[in-house]
Amino acid sequence: MISSFKAIIKNKDIRNRILFTLFAFLVYRLGSAITVPDVNTTDLVAGLEDNSLFAMLNLLGGGGLEQFSIFALGVTPYITASIIIQLLSMDVIPPLSELAKSGAKGRKQLDKYTRYLAVIFGFVQSFSLVYGFSSTYTGLIEGGATMSKILYIATIFTAGTMFLVWIGDQISTKGIGNGISMVIMAGIVGRLPRQFSSAWTSLIGEDPTGQGIGLFIGYIVVYLIIIVFVTLINTAERRIPIQYTSSSISLSKQSKSNYLPLKLNSASVIPVIFASSLMMAPLQIASFFASNKVTSVMTDWLGMRTWYSLVIYVLLILFFTFFYTKMQVDPEKLAENLGKSGAYIPNIRPGTETKTYVNHILTRITVFGSIALAFISVMPHVMPILWPEMPSSMALGGTGLIIVVGVAIETVRQVQGLITQKSYKKYYQD
Repeated sequence: MISSFKAIIKNKDIRNRILFTLFAFLVYRLGSAITVPDVNTTDLVAGLEDNSLFAMLNLLGGGGLEQFSIFALGVTPYITASIIIQLLSMDVIPPLSELAKSGAKGRKQLDKYTRYLAVIFGFVQSFSLVYGFSSTYTGLIEGGATMSKILYIATIFTAGTMFLVWIGDQISTKGIGNGISMVIMAGIVGRLPRQFSSAWTSLIGEDPTGQGIGLFIGYIVVYLIIIVFVTLINTAERRIPIQYTSSSISLSKQSKSNYLPLKLNSASVIPVIFASSLMMAPLQIASFFASNKVTSVMTDWLGMRTWYSLVIYVLLILFFTFFYTKMQVDPEKLAENLGKSGAYIPNIRPGTETKTYVNHILTRITVFGSIALAFISVMPHVMPILWPEMPSSMALGGTGLIIVVGVAIETVRQVQGLITQKSYKKYYQD
């Protein structure tokens, strides 16, 4: 760790990349504090605290939604568009499948389509949110909600989303990489001081006692334990030993250095985003209509405020975890690639038997990974039910921690890769 830190300080290129990334974060956080004109968010802040789904959208947007800032939606429309393009590229639409298989040029074209779709999604989502919120909170838009004002705010939200996508691209090229994920992480981390401040106020308040301080320390300890648990889930993997037919090294030595890694959570946070989006969409549509019995029933079943709505949420996460894992890891292709490279799994015949074995292992570890993912994701929604007086900003766990920990681990790996790359260049130059 110390040697890596020294390498970062000494290397000008890595140092500049980190400083550029921090500057991009600053621009993002400043933009998140700029509220669009003619908007009063007093009632909106209180409303978001009572709505778990919109609170999560606010979380992914770095708190910009409750401020109705120019970055209110964050990069959520772009993420949705990229997921849909990726799904359609999996032999659903042949032209997109061909682009996905045609190398860098094809991926560049797919990225262009993703941005076009992100603009459409951004505007539709912005319009529905502004229209729905202005109907629920009549004092949100000063002077009354007219169609021209709604379209004006929706356009600003869409432009803000695409500007964040551009910032993410700059972080990927001029910063330390993984730009879009870094933007999401910056928004979530920027809200942590407010979360701990809320916990301090609720547990200790103006009358600090031994009990209140003890509860606050316990809150911090539980938070750290959850971070450790999420880290273990993101880094845990099942290593299947493989051996090459041309190897003269014994199996015991070979298996230590050559293995096929299968992650416990191959789907990352995608199943949570899928599940929450699927539950949020009907409620967004319902917001266009006046409150009635149907809307009330939909809120009970999809609003994540009742036990049965949380059961639906957990089942969706489990389903999408298996679905996306099968998309990310194809046992048939793995078996085929092992055969082409002259590798095999000891005591397992190449071909169909290898495919069956890998599929069996992948299914078993995905069961544990999906349950752990569902447990972490449902925690912020369960705690208000168990403790109704608890502010929503104090909720532990959830999508935010999964994203932050995952991006942090990936960022550390990328920085270490840059250090290694610079070391090799220096070695060859010498």
